[in-house]
Amino acid sequence: MDNAPIQYRLLRTIRTLLFILIGLIALLFLLPRFETLWLSMDAEPRAVTPRGALSDTERTNIEIFRQASPSVVYITTLTDTFNLWTRDITRIPRGTGSGFVWDRYGHIITNYHVLEGASEIRIHLSDRRMLSAVLVGASPDHDIAVLRIPMVSNMPAPLPIGTSSDLKVGQMMYAIGNPFGLDQTLTTGVVSALNRSLYNDNGSQIKGLIQTDAAINPGNSGGPLLDSAGRLVGINTAIYSPSGVYAGIGFAVPVDTVNRVVPQLIAKGHYRRPRIGITIDDTLNKAITDKMGVEGVVIFGVEQNSPAAKAGLQGTRKSPTKGIIAGDIITSINLDKVNNTKTLLETLEKYNSGDHVELRYLRNNEERSTEITLK
Repeated sequence: MDNAPIQYRLLRTIRTLLFILIGLIALLFLLPRFETLWLSMDAEPRAVTPRGALSDTERTNIEIFRQASPSVVYITTLTDTFNLWTRDITRIPRGTGSGFVWDRYGHIITNYHVLEGASEIRIHLSDRRMLSAVLVGASPDHDIAVLRIPMVSNMPAPLPIGTSSDLKVGQMMYAIGNPFGLDQTLTTGVVSALNRSLYNDNGSQIKGLIQTDAAINPGNSGGPLLDSAGRLVGINTAIYSPSGVYAGIGFAVPVDTVNRVVPQLIAKGHYRRPRIGITIDDTLNKAITDKMGVEGVVIFGVEQNSPAAKAGLQGTRKSPTKGIIAGDIITSINLDKVNNTKTLLETLEKYNSGDHVELRYLRNNEERSTEITLK
């Protein structure tokens, strides 16, 4: 019996089954694509769901940014490098920061550390115009600097000035600046704490700082911190972060300090703390007050024609019969207690030259008071 036809039919059956199997696999693979293609033939944009009115907070945020952002500038600095071999001087980018328009005379406020070591300073306005700036004055102890740019048409308006003395923890805060070179950036937060202190690179301490959780990153330094009325209440100056980027803790120099220091920088190029006109010594002061069991600042000397001299204050002196007689001991200024030389200097920082203050002091263990005009 010939088996060839049977084998042939079997082979054809197997081949047919393979074709069917391959076809099913292909169909399963292509079916979703056919379905997508079929459905896409009738695809149309979805209807937009009306969102309703913006919330009060959103409207406030938008309005504050709209009004304040034109007054915020982007600062870039350059520094000179000297090639010893070619004797060429090359000007290279050094850093970036933020600032804001202070008045209509071209004065720009920023942090001193933004400009430190710079050979050239460039100001980029919000409308992309770039101008060269000159340094008018600086106070490294307050980390404040004043720049001036040429007067140009359509000069941005100065930011409205607020106060920082009445700030409360929990108030809304708005920071505008140029973090990482991304200009015109708005971040929001609240006042997290008040009266914080931070050490400068020069070893001095900035007192009374505002702490906020509004995101502040490298490049934000020198930009404005605003309240919910759009008023300037501080200059963003530093962050606390192990990594160097935003970690929820930022600091700003309070505007009351700015408003006291900046006019002097514009007028004189430097800031001088209001003076009483006395000589003090921290080490000797502690020894004398501890021995006497009192707190205050011992006057060791009184300058001629100074406010202290005009008020009749007495310095430490030598008596032929009694030996060394301690001078008057200042205990308070305008009811702000003065415990030592440090608190005396901090208290004087609150005032301007020409301010009248009540000074309380001890003389022969008797409390007295006098009014003096700070110089």
